[in-house]
Amino acid sequence: MKEGRQMAGTERHESGTFSAFLTGALVGAGIALLLAPQSGEKLRVAIRDYANRAKDGLDEALDSGAEAWERTKNRSEDVIEKGKESIRDAARHIEKASETEKTGRS
Repeated sequence: MKEGRQMAGTERHESGTFSAFLTGALVGAGIALLLAPQSGEKLRVAIRDYANRAKDGLDEALDSGAEAWERTKNRSEDVIEKGKESIRDAARHIEKASETEKTGRS
């Protein structure tokens, strides 16, 4: 159980690190475009290209986040099912022990 939490934490950290890196890179590129001396047409083309790259990067980050969410959801469902099965097993053992105790008293 502890291992599952560590893996989820690691994925969350990696996803957050990647998102922070991507955001920083995109912001830095945008600032560089705005500060670089260029003609109006070149600047518009550069901004359009930058916006397209930013959109692509955001799409990738969203896809990555959706995949991480799906993996986490599936793992959670597995853990819940294992927990339910453990509870059922414990209930069977208790019932069996109770039956054994009752027959021992008779």
